[in-house]
Amino acid sequence: MREARKTQSSLRETWLEVDHAQELQAMSRVLDDNPMIAELIWQDLLAASGSQQTTRGAAGLSGEQVLRILVVKQMNGFSYRVLAFHLADSRSYQTFCQLGIADKVPTKSALNANIKALQPATLEAINRVLLEAALKEKVEAGRTVRTDCTVVESNIHEPMDSELLWDCVRVLTRLLGRAREILGEVAEFGNRTRRAKRRRKEIFDAKNAEQRQEPYRDLLRVTAEVYDRSLEVRVLLCGAEVLQDLGPWEALAVKGIIAELNRFLPSTRRVMDQTRRRVLEGESVPAEEKIVSIFEEHTDIIRKDNRDTFYGHKICLTGGGSSMILDCTVLQGNPADSTLAKTMVDRQVEIFSRPPRQIAFDGAFASKVNLGEIKALGVQDVAFSKSRGLEVGAMVKSSWVYKRLRDFRAGIEGNISFLKRVFGLGRCTWKSWESFQSYVWGSIVSFNLLVFARHLLR
Repeated sequence: MREARKTQSSLRETWLEVDHAQELQAMSRVLDDNPMIAELIWQDLLAASGSQQTTRGAAGLSGEQVLRILVVKQMNGFSYRVLAFHLADSRSYQTFCQLGIADKVPTKSALNANIKALQPATLEAINRVLLEAALKEKVEAGRTVRTDCTVVESNIHEPMDSELLWDCVRVLTRLLGRAREILGEVAEFGNRTRRAKRRRKEIFDAKNAEQRQEPYRDLLRVTAEVYDRSLEVRVLLCGAEVLQDLGPWEALAVKGIIAELNRFLPSTRRVMDQTRRRVLEGESVPAEEKIVSIFEEHTDIIRKDNRDTFYGHKICLTGGGSSMILDCTVLQGNPADSTLAKTMVDRQVEIFSRPPRQIAFDGAFASKVNLGEIKALGVQDVAFSKSRGLEVGAMVKSSWVYKRLRDFRAGIEGNISFLKRVFGLGRCTWKSWESFQSYVWGSIVSFNLLVFARHLLR
């Protein structure tokens, strides 16, 4: 039976007298002192298993163990394979993750299944539990805060039209091949991957846009042919008579192929339409209508400071004086920073049941409307790093306070850098929109737990 927390301790190694082991011990004490965290994780694990509690079979990892393993993973940037190795090899990580000397270390597949069961709302709730604990320990009061935005990239390749078309051809061809293995000659198709691969290389090697036109036309014809055949095969797979003649495992495989076709066919349609408009018709396609990956369809195009283009999602972070991240929103689209200022203050009121006394923003958040609305919530001092026509006296009570808050705001840049360098926030390696949000919150929870522990060790 899976447990929220391990009720019986296994025989474990003692903590080492080194800095990192002492940090892990302090983090472990924080989790021990807040059992609600384990309960939240446990509910997600039960929901993911889709089954009732049973006394039969292996108990599985407890809710608390799964969170501790997630922290180790995010704190070191481990892959699941490397994570499994370090859990087996490291005395400190075994002790932190409550793995006994005689306990079998979970496989990389088991680690993946348990960690990916965690929902973003659950991890956000855990972050709020940590903030309550920090408030009790007088580590973070949420009275002076700072807000800034950054981008977390999706794990995709550079989105060139030719590469997207090639992705469509190879993925649909693979699915057609699996359908043919089950249905036989009725699902026969022409394999066009070699032709598509040649056109893709010709486009890459072309010296100018004119030379790319003909290879693009042929690559579009190939993609359309594969797309049309995939539609026909999907109709065959959905036929009731097909499932009647199949065994249980083959019927399950057919349902999987249909699900994959339902996922990739609409994306293929969008990629073909986008390429025709951009390449053949010379149209400038709006960013919100573009698709940059058929695997991570949720990915947004983020243009930053009219210089760099990123492919992922914009996130807005609020940090406190302790360096803990108090709040985060993972956004869809590329809303202007100025539209987010009041929302982030409202969320602070929700978290602490009162507004912060002082708040510092980047200059992109500045506007007279934002200043008025935030002041109306009860915030005494509101500092934008660039005033953009706003009087210092209207924002804060003195120029000295303005300078202090402006310098204080710069600290969140260091927090963001630390999150990206150490906790993997620069690029999300998990798939799907929901998992993207879980990855972001997993990094933030791990970061906050480490920062909290370091305050306790001072």
